[in-house]
Amino acid sequence: MSSLRRTEIASLLKEATVNDEVLVKGWVRAFRANRFIALNDGSSFGNVQVVVDFENFDEALLKQISFHSCIEVKGTVVESQGSGQNIEIVAKEIVILGGSNPDEYSLQPKKQTLEYLREKAQFRMRTNTFSAVFRIRHAISFAIHKFYNDNGYYHMHTPIITGSDAEGAGEMFHVTSFSPDTAPRDETGKVDYKQDFFGKETNLTVSGQLQAEMGALALGKVYTFGPTFRAEKSNTSRHLAEFWMIEPEVAFNDINDNMDLAESFSKYLINYILDNYAEDLAFLEKRILDAEKQLPKEKRREMPLIETLRFVVDNDFERITYTDAINLLRNSKPYKKGRFENDVAWGKDLQSEHERWLVEKKFKKPVIVVDYPKDIKAFYMRSNEDDKTVAAMDVLFPGIGEVMGGSQREERHDMLVKRMNEMDVSTEELDWYLDLRKFGGCPHSGFGMGFERMVMFITGMSNIRDVIPFPRTPGSAEF
Repeated sequence: MSSLRRTEIASLLKEATVNDEVLVKGWVRAFRANRFIALNDGSSFGNVQVVVDFENFDEALLKQISFHSCIEVKGTVVESQGSGQNIEIVAKEIVILGGSNPDEYSLQPKKQTLEYLREKAQFRMRTNTFSAVFRIRHAISFAIHKFYNDNGYYHMHTPIITGSDAEGAGEMFHVTSFSPDTAPRDETGKVDYKQDFFGKETNLTVSGQLQAEMGALALGKVYTFGPTFRAEKSNTSRHLAEFWMIEPEVAFNDINDNMDLAESFSKYLINYILDNYAEDLAFLEKRILDAEKQLPKEKRREMPLIETLRFVVDNDFERITYTDAINLLRNSKPYKKGRFENDVAWGKDLQSEHERWLVEKKFKKPVIVVDYPKDIKAFYMRSNEDDKTVAAMDVLFPGIGEVMGGSQREERHDMLVKRMNEMDVSTEELDWYLDLRKFGGCPHSGFGMGFERMVMFITGMSNIRDVIPFPRTPGSAEF
């Protein structure tokens, strides 16, 4: 077409001046009256309008341009005559790079349900909603690495294939080189994993925490950011079988330091998106408001999306003990009037409805709940002096409940062995973990943040399947 170098639309909208000759490429979002093309190349939420003088182009060419056709345009930047944009391009040349037969194409220029778009993952990122979501997903990922790098942390790649179960849940995906039909058996009839690829039974990891502790007790401050896997058959809007986790681990941090880190980290991520992705957020907020118009008031969001994000960054997080949280909940009007679906009792885990009441109704700010009963938490969490609770914390946000969970780790060798025995966790298989306490151990803390959970919160999407490009859920591993 031309020796002109392509200009990305994001740069064009920011920097182009009238009379510039430009070359742009992208997908057609709309073609109105055979004269106005809305073109988007994914580099920004905004489209550039291309003005087509029908008399200067072959009619057969223009008839081939339809919704989501891919084209390149050479033209002149002019001052826009319409509202909504400062500049537009008067087309001089148009080349179709990829057609889009409207009779066969599965997306149409009309509102599509999120459920339908999940079935069309090959195309859904072309829509306004999902292009905004996945730009923000990228930005949160970048901000995570920037936060930890700028604060002196080292990024660790922990194993995806592991022989340990960090959570003690047992709901893991097995990894084997054996064929199910020909796997060798031992004298008891069980699969003989000693003959398998790794010489032992292995699984896909549920957490990189235990390995991250090794890094923290050598490098001081580390973080992981990697895929994790859970074989729970929880087919809900908040669960995935494959998801991403961020897990910082810090030597010499106690539970209070851990809470400070969780608060500063979450505020940094949200502020980064507020400062750099205002246009995408504004679109997503409007999408939510439009969708909720038909809902009864009690099912609508408490606050618009951007106000919800400001709610987190503009408030100091309230910090309360689990015991105080239980007492507050049991004395609340919803509990006394039987409005909670789940019971509230000391020793039971808090449910999302309880967490949201604490955040949205009681304190009207984000909340960190600390010192949970030891019987509902993992073996590695540090026992408190009361021998009933552990130094564990959950960070609660409006609209979603828990977004992070962590603890001060048990650094005392004898206490850790006692706890592992109580919970039937093998000290033999985790002898290397116990060694960290025997040789040069120290107090240390960390937490885990489900990446998709944070993307859900920041984008306002209500289903976790809509914030990951290719969701893996029970009965579904498409694309």
